[in-house]
Amino acid sequence: MGQNRPSFSGTSIGGEVHTDISGELALVTGAGSGIGRAVATRLASLGCDVVLVGRTVSKLQQTAAEVRARGAQAHCMPCDLTDADAIVRLAQRVRRECGRLDILVNNAGVMVRKRLEDTTTAELDAILATNVRAPFILCRELLPLLLESNAAEIVNVCSVVAHEGYPMQAAYAASKHALLGMSKSLANEVYERGVRVHVVSPGGVRTDMVGEARPDLAGVPMIEPDDMADAVEYLLTHRSDAVVDEIRLHRSTKAPF
Repeated sequence: MGQNRPSFSGTSIGGEVHTDISGELALVTGAGSGIGRAVATRLASLGCDVVLVGRTVSKLQQTAAEVRARGAQAHCMPCDLTDADAIVRLAQRVRRECGRLDILVNNAGVMVRKRLEDTTTAELDAILATNVRAPFILCRELLPLLLESNAAEIVNVCSVVAHEGYPMQAAYAASKHALLGMSKSLANEVYERGVRVHVVSPGGVRTDMVGEARPDLAGVPMIEPDDMADAVEYLLTHRSDAVVDEIRLHRSTKAPF
């Protein structure tokens, strides 16, 4: 554990509020497109090197090119996040090849738009594996590295459905309720050890996943991936004695609250 670790009652590093994350190493899941790509490239612009995790190598390579264009290092580590053993091997690779980790962004997610009675068990299992089990295992396996950081942060990308039960999204809502609950428990387990856990819960974001699952939103103003990157940047660069546990975003055309 780092000698300069901040105490849980104060988060300054060497007497200063921690706002500069340049030189830190971040891992972002679902980094091949959408929110993950926006977050990864934003972190690169802020001076972070980035471990890019996703299923499709070609997409990760595209993101890596954008990261490197911003002067940061990119480490492409393809992984099937529905495979628990593969996630453990990924964490071992991060420790072996990088030797450190400061930021973990659990962004990868999947969904189906179906009534509960029409959702198959296989579909439910796939959603829970990606949206809940993968972040759980990543947090568990990478926590030893995070504890060695002087200002470790975990950001779990959740959803407004963790708070509201939308129709046709029972399986997805179940997964995001679970992710939110896991994040709350983990936050309380690790905050005294200097690790902060945050949640970002958006409504409809303009991504391929939402486009496929919510065709009814076509043509409607939506949250952009860069809006999500803004939220993540705020959480990571405003580490002071004021703590933001969760940021919720909604479309401008949706009624407030």
